[in-house]
Amino acid sequence: MNLLRPLDDTLYLFDLMEQGLPGRSSGYLLVGSKTLLVDTGSSPSHTRILAALDEIGIAPSALDYCILTHVHLDHAGGAGLLAQACPNTLFIAQERAARHLIDPSRLIAGARSVYGDTMEALFGAILPIPEDRVLIRRHGEQLQLPDRTLTFYDTPGHARHHFSIHDPARAAIFAGDAVGIRYVTEFTGWDFEFILPSTSPTDFDPDAVATTVSLLQTLGAETIYHTHFGPSPAAAALAATKEGARAFAELADALYDEEMTWEELAMSLQGFIGADLRRQGYTDPLDMDRLGIDVELDAKGLLYWQRMKRTLS
Repeated sequence: MNLLRPLDDTLYLFDLMEQGLPGRSSGYLLVGSKTLLVDTGSSPSHTRILAALDEIGIAPSALDYCILTHVHLDHAGGAGLLAQACPNTLFIAQERAARHLIDPSRLIAGARSVYGDTMEALFGAILPIPEDRVLIRRHGEQLQLPDRTLTFYDTPGHARHHFSIHDPARAAIFAGDAVGIRYVTEFTGWDFEFILPSTSPTDFDPDAVATTVSLLQTLGAETIYHTHFGPSPAAAALAATKEGARAFAELADALYDEEMTWEELAMSLQGFIGADLRRQGYTDPLDMDRLGIDVELDAKGLLYWQRMKRTLS
């Protein structure tokens, strides 16, 4: 069975099988004058990356760059392990993200506060990357390649350490989680696909989401490449993310009280999502448990955002 799915002559998608689940996380492999990988997934996805390289005939030592949209563990947790297997790869990250690749101790502590005792089982080993192999790209900076120029834009809202990559030759943006999660049939088992924002802890900010969407809309992209999962038309994805973040924030505003637990908010959020999907005409039986851990994380992020904005007001 072929692992790689060609998207054009030099761009391939493959399933990272994050947490052993199909349709959960995409890896993107760009081949040409240089070879680039966008996002690694967590450490258990390591073997999928090496298999993808092998399928296209690229030795691990010939992977030139790995671009990490942000350092949440389902996007970059496996970067340190990949650095060991691919000794010539340079890892490109946003300025706030880079320090966590070099010294992941705070990243590990933060993830453990969210995932508790399940963290290691979910994400595997989180290893440091030597500082001289980490390249920082700030807002508006570029990576010049012989056949194309990639431009990096800070895109907070989901995470403050998030950037997105504009590939004008493709009229595309590699958006990580900045333009939401695309729930595909392989993951949900439903006969339709849709996009929801990701409001996971601890950086969710609906105003920043709106600003990010407005920025990305100016780039004229036709396609968004989501890490979760695959490509979607840019205009629809950007609109869905902006509206979804606004709606999630309004729901949290309406329901919040100081004694609220994340479990209570998750139940309300689950009901809201189901009702909204039905309003859009989707009639497949909606077992919301098929969204996995996402509703829990979104509820925790919304609750954290509510508490932080009240602390700062």
